[in-house]
This record gives sequence, C-alpha cells and structure tokens, in this order.
Amino acid sequence: MRETRRLAAQARAKARGRGACRKLAAAERLELLADRAEKVSRQITQRVAGEKITDRLVSLADPDARPIGKGKLGKRYEFGYVFQIAEITENTRRGARGLLLPAVTKIGSPNEPELLPTTVAELDRVGIRLREAAFDGGFDPGQANRLLPDAAVFVAGRQQPTSRRPKKRLAGYRVGAEGRISHLKRSYGLRRSRLRGHAGARAWVGWGILAYNLDTLAARAVQSA
Repeated sequence: MRETRRLAAQARAKARGRGACRKLAAAERLELLADRAEKVSRQITQRVAGEKITDRLVSLADPDARPIGKGKLGKRYEFGYVFQIAEITENTRRGARGLLLPAVTKIGSPNEPELLPTTVAELDRVGIRLREAAFDGGFDPGQANRLLPDAAVFVAGRQQPTSRRPKKRLAGYRVGAEGRISHLKRSYGLRRSRLRGHAGARAWVGWGILAYNLDTLAARAVQSA
C-alpha cells in the first residue's frame, strides 16, 4: 500500500503537458485501490480480534456489495444487492402477467419488511389501490396490514383467508412469483448485474424491468388487435 501511494504521488508529480489527464486519472485509481486495500487490512485485524465489522468491504472491484444470506444449502452466502420486486396484475388467475413496479433496494442485506414501505409508497405515487396482496413468509403480516389497509393480505404460512378457494388461489399465485423471478433472471438479465456499484446495479435492474414491462404491453397490444 505504501508503494502504491508512492507511485501515485510520482504520477501526480509528472502529470505535465501531453497525457497529464491520463496520469492524474491513473494516480486517482491507484490511491482509491490503496484505500480499499487498507480497509481490508483493518478488517482482518478486527476479525482476528473478534470485533464486529459494521461496514464490511467484500470486493475491491465493487465496494458497495455486501454478503447476503440466501438460506440455500449450496450457497449459504452470496455477495451483491437485495432488490424487492412487486408485480401488479389485473387478476390472480393462473398465468396472470402484469407490470412490475420500480425495484426497491438498499445497500447491505435488508430484510423484506424493511423495503416494503418504499414499495407501498411507489404504489401510492402511481395511484394504484390493491384489492389483494400476496407475500411470501418473510414478510410481517401486521406491517403489511397497516401499510395496505384496503387490501386482503395473504402471507404464506402466516396469514391466510379462512375460505378454502381464496386460500388455494392466492397460494398458487404466490408460488407463481418464484417462476416470475426465475423468468426475469433467465430472460431479462436480473441474475447478475454487469455494471459495478450500487448505482450500476440499480440501472441494470431498472432496464431489465423496463424491457419486461414493454414486452408485456406489446403482447397485450397484439392480443387486442
């Protein structure tokens, strides 16, 4: 790290005339890399000492990425960002396809209830009132009921309708959300962002959602023609 900073200082000192901008940019990149390496070194010392690391750096290339516990046997932890995706459909019948809201995200590993208020705020912004809302078991039923007082809230395994038919219909609709996420990963690039940083990931997911919504609107236009 000391050698890197020394090299950056030499590049700045020699940044004269032709090619000065490139030398200054290279020096800035070197100093940034040295800062990140120094942070990793401090983290190693903290880890050995048993201290808690609140803002962990896990990638030199993508400093905003954070470890995310997925609960999978093969991949207990992955590194990146959490996005909450909500799809609005006209009905909950089999094969229903609607439009996706802008994905809500936050740096770190936020849980689902932490992102839900922002998703509901987006619903209010576009003036959408839900009749029903289906969530997976990671959501808090009490919070969902408070944020969506006009909707019948279904939370898998935690809050369900008393009637058998609505329960079965909403359960099937919620399970279908897993297929939608898989479809977005396979066909719209949401498996992995090719842009670095949190801003890059937001842009990548945003373009994927836009492409999905445009395909949905185009399919509806063809059907109605």
